[in-house]
Amino acid sequence: MRDFFRLLRFIKPHLGLFVLATVCMLVSAVFDGIQIAPAIPMIDNVFTGQGITISRSLPDFLTRIIATINALPRLKLLKFIVLGFLGLFALKSFAEFIRQYLMTKVGHLIVRDIRNSLYAKYQNLSLDYYTKSKAGNLVSRITYDVGVINNSIAQGLTDVFYQTFKIVILLGIAILINWRLFLISIVLFPFISIPVVRISKALRKISAKGQEKMGEITSTLYEGITGIRIVKTFSMENYEVDRFARANEGFYKISMKSAKRIIAISPITEFIGSCAAMFVLYVGGRQIIEGTLSFGLFAAFMGAMFQCTQPFKRLSNLSAVMHQASAAAKRIFEILDTPVDMQDASSAITLPAVSETIRFENVNFRYKDEKEDVLKNINLEVPSGSILAIVGPTGAGKTTLINLIARFYDVTRGKIAIDGYDIRNIRLKSLREKIAIVTQEMFLFNDTVGVNIGYGDIQAEHEDIVRAASAANADGFIRALPEGYDTIIGDRGFRLSGGEKQRLSIARALLKDPPILILDEATSQLDSQSERLVQEALDKLMRGRTVFVIAHRLSTVRRADKIVVLDSGRISECGSHEELMERGGLYKKLYQLQFRDE
Repeated sequence: MRDFFRLLRFIKPHLGLFVLATVCMLVSAVFDGIQIAPAIPMIDNVFTGQGITISRSLPDFLTRIIATINALPRLKLLKFIVLGFLGLFALKSFAEFIRQYLMTKVGHLIVRDIRNSLYAKYQNLSLDYYTKSKAGNLVSRITYDVGVINNSIAQGLTDVFYQTFKIVILLGIAILINWRLFLISIVLFPFISIPVVRISKALRKISAKGQEKMGEITSTLYEGITGIRIVKTFSMENYEVDRFARANEGFYKISMKSAKRIIAISPITEFIGSCAAMFVLYVGGRQIIEGTLSFGLFAAFMGAMFQCTQPFKRLSNLSAVMHQASAAAKRIFEILDTPVDMQDASSAITLPAVSETIRFENVNFRYKDEKEDVLKNINLEVPSGSILAIVGPTGAGKTTLINLIARFYDVTRGKIAIDGYDIRNIRLKSLREKIAIVTQEMFLFNDTVGVNIGYGDIQAEHEDIVRAASAANADGFIRALPEGYDTIIGDRGFRLSGGEKQRLSIARALLKDPPILILDEATSQLDSQSERLVQEALDKLMRGRTVFVIAHRLSTVRRADKIVVLDSGRISECGSHEELMERGGLYKKLYQLQFRDE
């Protein structure tokens, strides 16, 4: 439950609204209690004509009120009671509406803030975190888990205060009417807690498993939708349907276990409450027969006690709801409590224009939980405005090396410096504003063409977007789309070809206009015609920038000012194309294998 109570910190910004809602709960609970009062004169005065009688002394003000009621003519008293009931119900209904509206608003505001906090945390977590986490599981936490919390806040916080207020007021009325009868009636109530506690303990474990199963469903759903092209290519539709059905069946079974226990709480508490009510009915009935208690007072007493049944049931069910929410809160705080690896140092500076060199000094890097370094003793100097090509066999560490430049990861030992500034002492935003990346995996948003290009500079005007698209050889195919730059391109650019998506990515980078450009096999998956158009766009993009290229295409590698050959995380060779060919080392072997068709 500790994790659930930690969620209450999200109430703080809305404390005023919550206090107002709590006051409305108290007012509504008071009206719920005092609506019993008119039943006493209705029965004892109007219906039986015997008047209200009570066998013990009361405060003076109550004695005077009872005397006044007993003195009123029965018909006149009936009119007062009817009008009083109407007024009471009107006020109660208004207070009930305000109470529910304010608490619903508080609940939705808290859920909104939790979702915002979670998504902000997602954006700040390092790439290393995402390599170990399923996207569907992360989506489940911000959708399903937060939805569970929404129910617990809207229902739970309301019940904690409102039902408690009702119980206190109703029990106070019962004590005022007949305290001995009250003591008799609550003898069996403590037994309610025994089954509730046992069921709640079981629910805590079941709820945690249920949320894990929902994570599996979301993950399976996400992979099945985003990978639909591969699914259809391999005719795996039935396999995916079965995989989803298995995950869904697992969630169904866990949900039914939870539902069975939650449902059991209500009849158990109701049965125990009924046993208490029947015992009180017997004792009170004897007092009426003996003339020591009027029927009106007994009816009001029983009304107060029976009205307590519903609040007790709600509070009993609340335990189950809270345990479900606690399990969801735990999963949420697993994210919110995850430390952010990439943060600005306290003395971090804003990087000025890149004008000199990018230097790797004895750089070593190891992924978390790995035993060996992926990069070992890397020393490089890349002058501003030059092109560095990085080649090597698969798994040599090429992509890892360029990921260090943008601080997607931090070096394990050594340092990377831009114009003499250690990048760990540069503000992340400032550093990444100077870098654009074009990779073989072109990610585009399910939005318009213009928005996707404008992602490179959200302040850009439409004319700037068109200019960048023209420079990337993309303007022609964009204008041929149904709505031109306003065309929705589908999830991950589903409606576009690989070459078209790549040119949009290049246009996005052109619009950003960064001094440092990283190309990670940007043309490796294109046909010849698309490659030519993309290569022309890349040539324009590379002009006047410091460029890091991972490429298998000879044209890009040959024109590089320097070529670095990585092998098992180390630099095995370094030089121009001609120099490396003359040495006859690993580069020449790669050339003969990868570029023989050029």
